[in-house]
Parts: sequence; structure tokens; C-alpha cells
Amino acid sequence: MAKKRIVIDYEKLSEDTLISMKIEYPDGFEDNLITFTNKEGRFISALPFETDEIYYLIRMTESEAKQIIKDDDDFGDDGKLRDDFEDDLNEDGQKYLDDNIDEAENIKDEPYEE
Repeated sequence: MAKKRIVIDYEKLSEDTLISMKIEYPDGFEDNLITFTNKEGRFISALPFETDEIYYLIRMTESEAKQIIKDDDDFGDDGKLRDDFEDDLNEDGQKYLDDNIDEAENIKDEPYEE
């Protein structure tokens, strides 16, 4: 069976997917971006990411990719994933979250129609 293919914005990803992406791309996202043409013929910049069930194209520009890493406390000032990042994960691979869970962490990965 072919994997489901989803084009999605970074902000709409689940916490599980974000954690997996960080582990997959510990040196940041910008050097891994690809460009594709959408159904309207426009060029789109995206980060490819694959799970067991889904092949994602996560829309972001190079400048957005840099800003995401800069704003993320899991990455150091050098733009690389902190060495102790995986220490913050519990045995299920979930990040320990404080009582103030952000709304965005509860968004499920859904296909995005352009």
C-alpha cells in the first residue's frame, strides 16, 4: 500500500511529528528544503519528512526554516539540536510537557488542499 502524501504547514504538525522531525534533521531544516510545483503551477518550498504511514511535504521558505530553528529552545545558538534533547523525552518518545500545553500541540496532521 502506498503511503499517504500530505502537504502541510509547519504550524499544523502534531507534537509527535515535530519531535521526530527534530531527530531526523538535527542540523536544522534549511539545507534540506526542496522545491516542487503545486497543481496551480506555482513553485513551493518544503521540507520532506517521512513516517511509517505518511510522506510529508512541510511548507516553509528558507527564511522560515531559519527562524523556526532560531525560535526553538530545543536547538542551540549554533542551529543544531541540543545534545540533551533526547534526555527530555520519556520512554514513549514524548517530550515532557508542563501543565501549560500550547493549543498548537493538539493539532492533528491533516492534509492541506492548495
